[in-house]
Amino acid sequence: MPVPPTPSLDAFAAAKLAGLDAAGLRRRLVPTARTGGARAERDGRAVVSFSCNDYLGLATHPEVVAAAHAALDRYGAGSGGSRLVTGSHPILAELEAALAARKGHEAALVFGSGYLANLGVTPALVGAGDLILIDELGHSCMWAGTRLAGARALPFRHNDLGHLEDLLARERARARRALILTERVFSMDGDRAPVAEILGLARAFDAWTLVDDAHGLGVVGPDATAPLEMGTLSKALGSYGGYLCASRPAIDLLTSRARSFVYTTGLPPASAAAALAALRLIEAEPARAARPLALARRFTARLGLPEAQSAVVPVLVGEAEAALALSRALEARGFLVVAIRPPTVPPGTARLRVAFSAAHEEAEVDALAQALLDLGAAA
Repeated sequence: MPVPPTPSLDAFAAAKLAGLDAAGLRRRLVPTARTGGARAERDGRAVVSFSCNDYLGLATHPEVVAAAHAALDRYGAGSGGSRLVTGSHPILAELEAALAARKGHEAALVFGSGYLANLGVTPALVGAGDLILIDELGHSCMWAGTRLAGARALPFRHNDLGHLEDLLARERARARRALILTERVFSMDGDRAPVAEILGLARAFDAWTLVDDAHGLGVVGPDATAPLEMGTLSKALGSYGGYLCASRPAIDLLTSRARSFVYTTGLPPASAAAALAALRLIEAEPARAARPLALARRFTARLGLPEAQSAVVPVLVGEAEAALALSRALEARGFLVVAIRPPTVPPGTARLRVAFSAAHEEAEVDALAQALLDLGAAA
């Protein structure tokens, strides 16, 4: 039997959608099938995707796929429940040990996603009476975790060490504990945080630092390692999930207190096995890890843009409709480069977010750069 309509809900949704349409900010799902490497199929057409975070092309690597298949065949599709209830699968323990070793930490904890990791870690460590200082361009999930924590939260200007130091000098003494949140590679701008300098300030003011390394792991080397290193399994590792690396006491505390870990189903064994295989490939093939940044710098050189600091390069457009139009024009030429619009980025800074992968060919990078020049998108 059909569910009867709820007129007030439908009217509310329709009005909100009309407003989003008018501002060029409505989001729609577009069926898109990845077909291997940097290729995809959309609306029956083959395109080269520059909108995927599979930075090392490992999601379809034969060894990664085989590892997932083997775990799927042996253990099934799901984990069955929270790890604290059904038990912790041995593959997850192996993955956590490998992640901790990669980061130089004592221990790690795997979450269901990177979003869930940031949603759970911050509220488990700080709360009322504490201080959070967060880079103003921190990812949405870092802000979500900050709001859940209930601590006094202050943004500092993007990568501005002077502003961060001023806030610490003014506010630290009023708080029991202080936590600094930043990203190693910022997902929409592709620039890198001055992590070593931030850690120096944290030590001087007895603050803890959490670095979100979602877009750095396997692509750019850390200039320094934070006490709390968070990341994802869904980007360079080509799988799905999130993690935090830290000291053994901190991980043990989070195992009991991070609500987004305690009350969610554990990661499927196949996802963990795939990520573990990808980690091994990264260790064994350093040239693969160097390729995305090299391609990104090839692209920025051809367009006269500032030299890329990571595998992510923004091509700033300005208004949302203009960014959408440019994205559509590129798709007509065989390139998938999705427009990023507010509220993901500040108003007036809509852009194309170009993501480079080890799976891209130099000729594809050059062709995209030329298409942008032809369309008048870069000088």
